[in-house]
Amino acid sequence: LKVTEASCIVSSGIEIRGNVSGSGSLIVEGKVEGAISLEDDMTIAPNGTVVADLQIRDLTINGTMSGNVDASDRVKISPSAVVTGDIKAPRIVIDEGAHFQGSIEMDVPVPDNL
Repeated sequence: LKVTEASCIVSSGIEIRGNVSGSGSLIVEGKVEGAISLEDDMTIAPNGTVVADLQIRDLTINGTMSGNVDASDRVKISPSAVVTGDIKAPRIVIDEGAHFQGSIEMDVPVPDNL
């Protein structure tokens, strides 16, 4: 699946198996399995499920996610989220009540004066 500049929505009841790539944003209300590589942002809705490794700019997880995430900007895990996998991002937000199992690596540049 190729995501274009406009948002792409995987609606509830839809399942996609395979690689997803593109420069637009993606909203998952259904299920996506495979590898996902996006230049923009992705949101997993409360009833959405993603089983994939992700290369992304910004990720918001409200549903279920299983896989490793490499985000260039931010990952936000909401209270309704269930996440299994490793996360690498400069900014990570895990809200109280969220379920997370995995490791976190915050790839933040260290100032030269330290």
